Amino acid sequence: MMNLPKYPSLYQINTRVWITELSETLGRKAILDDVPDAELDRFASMGFDWIWFLSVWTTGDTGRSISMQNPEWRNEFEETLPDLQEQDIGGSGFAVAAYKVHPGLGGDYALKRLRTRLKKRGIKLMLDFVPNHMGPDHPWIQEHPDYFVSGTAHNLQNEPQNYTSHKSKKGDMIFAYGRDPYFAGWLDTVQLDYSNPETVEAMSGELHRISGQCDGVRCDMAMLVLPEVFERTWGRKAQPFWPIAIKSIHESVPGFCFMAEVYWDMEWTLQQMGFDYTYDKRLYDRLVEGHARSAREHLYAGLDYQNNLARFLENHDEPRAASTFGLKKHEAAAVITYFSPGLRFFHQGQFEGRKKRISPHLVRAPQEIADANLQNFYSKLIFLVKNPVFRDGHWKLLECVPSWHENHSWDSFLVFAWEGTDGNRMLIAINFAPNASQCFVRLPYQDIEGKSVQFDDLMSHEIYIRDGNDLMLRGLFLDMPAWGYHIFEIFTT
Repeated sequence: MMNLPKYPSLYQINTRVWITELSETLGRKAILDDVPDAELDRFASMGFDWIWFLSVWTTGDTGRSISMQNPEWRNEFEETLPDLQEQDIGGSGFAVAAYKVHPGLGGDYALKRLRTRLKKRGIKLMLDFVPNHMGPDHPWIQEHPDYFVSGTAHNLQNEPQNYTSHKSKKGDMIFAYGRDPYFAGWLDTVQLDYSNPETVEAMSGELHRISGQCDGVRCDMAMLVLPEVFERTWGRKAQPFWPIAIKSIHESVPGFCFMAEVYWDMEWTLQQMGFDYTYDKRLYDRLVEGHARSAREHLYAGLDYQNNLARFLENHDEPRAASTFGLKKHEAAAVITYFSPGLRFFHQGQFEGRKKRISPHLVRAPQEIADANLQNFYSKLIFLVKNPVFRDGHWKLLECVPSWHENHSWDSFLVFAWEGTDGNRMLIAINFAPNASQCFVRLPYQDIEGKSVQFDDLMSHEIYIRDGNDLMLRGLFLDMPAWGYHIFEIFTT
């Protein structure tokens, strides 16, 4: 079994879009077998421990037809692809018709071969698991309609945004769309009924089968099947799913990884149920808002919690980081995100500064010119994140204090200390503000007294030398421009 560092890195790939681009390069329909070894070598050289291949499962014609006909969705598709064509709409990858690899990607055996190639490079494979709903083409709708939340003619008439009718062997049936309790239903899905023990057993069976095809799963909207959330949404008492399913998988596949997409401050709840990682949407939101204090206070949490957070600046659900942040704020936010403890989650197109989010219904991406400044920044950041001190070292949030009376700009700083198992020391300092700021930061080192301390900035290659006695007395003085940052390696002589 491959050993992972304490703080691994994950790269999310939009599989269908990637295969479309590869098909255009090859001049024929590509499948997973056509993914070049050179690309997998590149991922390994960048230090990725995980590759998440988004949307590999089989979807159906009914789901695709709904995607094509929905006017709101179609407007979004046309904004992304002004030259939109029918073949660009593949249907949502989350409207699963079968947990089998889509034939257009080469099927299950092509995925198996890809997984073998990844394993040779020390990379683990993550896939999707969608616990809340199935696509309208799933055979269970015909074979096991009791696995789904049913509705009445009254529901259909009064809540058409949440209910739909399906023709089945037993005649017309009314089912609920899968949904978040705060929004209307997803029109290309059918809601699974977790108040039915047979549904729970069937979904556990699907999860067991998936666990033989990959090394981990990203669980879509994982909190929706929690009993308290399910009952609040549907008025039905649900069976517990996650603790039992995760325990069962771990008994048969030790080390299998579960990552939860989760919101509403339920991250700790799911971690306690066995999830290895949970989305850290709170940190992302605070960085978007640009508030250093709230971001810093978020990092006060214990490492038993933070170590299990998946930290990101974008993913397929969020707007592109390059369209959300200005360049300098983007860089500062990335330094905070990826030099904090937890799993480092990167998204395809992020390094190139792509600005158009691609809907999971689409199988083609727009042509965009890469941002050379961001490419240069991320090439440096990715190289540094590979350093063992950031993968297996000890992280600590440091205290900042005013540099002089009534200078409140100290509150704009976040400063981290990292120490490796070999004693290597790093200091990360960020002025997360649109203005220049100053502070003193108290260093956690007791062995610098009487020594000269050298700070090498690994991003700018600038070198600063300070007196250890002064550092012990006052701390390290920082005077940094708007959205400025340092990644220091520390030496003493």
